[in-house]
Amino acid sequence: MSTNATPNTSNATEPIRVGLLGAGTVGSQTARLLVEQQQELAKRIGRPIVLSGVACLDPDEVDFPWIDKALLTNDTASVVDGADIVVELIGGTGVARTFVRQALENGSSVVTANKALLAKYGPELYELAEQHHADIYFEAAVGGAIPIVRPLRESLVGDQVESMLGIVNGTTNYILDEMTTKGLDFDDVLKKAQELGYAEADPTGDIEGYDAANKAAIMATLGFHTNLTIDDVSVEGITKITADDIAAATAEGHVVKLLAVVENGEAGVSARVYPALINKDHPLASVHGSFNAVFLKAKYADDLMFYGRGAGGAPTASAVVGDIVTVARHIAAGTTGPSITMYNDLPKAPLSASKAAFAVNFRVHDTPGTLAQVARKFGDHGVSINGVNQDLKPTKTDPGYDGEIQQFRIVTHPTDELTLRETISDVCTLDCVVGEPSVLRVLD
Repeated sequence: MSTNATPNTSNATEPIRVGLLGAGTVGSQTARLLVEQQQELAKRIGRPIVLSGVACLDPDEVDFPWIDKALLTNDTASVVDGADIVVELIGGTGVARTFVRQALENGSSVVTANKALLAKYGPELYELAEQHHADIYFEAAVGGAIPIVRPLRESLVGDQVESMLGIVNGTTNYILDEMTTKGLDFDDVLKKAQELGYAEADPTGDIEGYDAANKAAIMATLGFHTNLTIDDVSVEGITKITADDIAAATAEGHVVKLLAVVENGEAGVSARVYPALINKDHPLASVHGSFNAVFLKAKYADDLMFYGRGAGGAPTASAVVGDIVTVARHIAAGTTGPSITMYNDLPKAPLSASKAAFAVNFRVHDTPGTLAQVARKFGDHGVSINGVNQDLKPTKTDPGYDGEIQQFRIVTHPTDELTLRETISDVCTLDCVVGEPSVLRVLD
């Protein structure tokens, strides 16, 4: 379909068929919105819209009153082939990719919330959609119900996005927020998050930063119109953050947040995920619980912030159905939406190009000259020290050492990450250093 096509009114009463792949938390709520709002959505679209099929692994286990049992099947290919719009909510990058490709090659449009798929294969799928004159929409893939994809794709195309800084994973934000407000340890909060359903039984994707990294890749591709995948994203999680780190941050007027940071600088484009110290007065510092927020800087629009529920069945389904309505309107009008352009072949900025101040917490033997030894290592690597906090409470003992273990935090002047890593590695060769230090960037 061409974007200049004349609206086809001859089939104004023919329903637009929606095939749903996946009937889990988000899929079931998406079906509910489509069925319960069917008449209202038809008025917004200008044509009837129907759920034509629901693919799932075991149809007998799906029991929602709003899903007609006759629509349930484990024959996913048939659901894809029988739909005008295929809604992919399977997840992962294996069979999901197969069926999304099948839909696009059929000329059917696709709506998905699959950030892992888009972070790895997005550019391939965007090109395939354009080749077959089909839409591919994915608002729910980044930030759940937060409208960030559409502004990047449409609202800001007349501007130049310079950077984005976001809390894009509700699980990690909940954990860090509970550690901050209640003084709890990481393991205790993680267990609570799992009990409340905020964290999966296997939380690796969240706490190690991979979920946020997928979203960072998508944001960078859209914001900078360049091919950037998950393989280009530098990732650090929050598993090394301790209650002592949180307490020290609070005493210094900071909070710890896991951030997705994408930038287009002189050295090229970068996408990184890492825990950082941000000033308590920064807008992102007030994002609590499982909420998400993205702070965006554009050349002309200046600072923008998007905030809201970043996960959950109903909020995410709201974003999915919003995309379905958009795509259905295009079908009703005989057109497609704007393609995703990746005309820039931007270089990937090396780690050495990114400079920041760092706060490094060391645990050491309480012996004379320890601080001087550590400081000397920093000087040997050319890393300037901005300040030292020795008021941190002692933590663990060191087997085989009878003396007391102390903590101190060194805050550096801006330096590049590679140099900082080499410095810390050298410091850890000292006999007086216990364990691996925690490292946090200090965001200005």
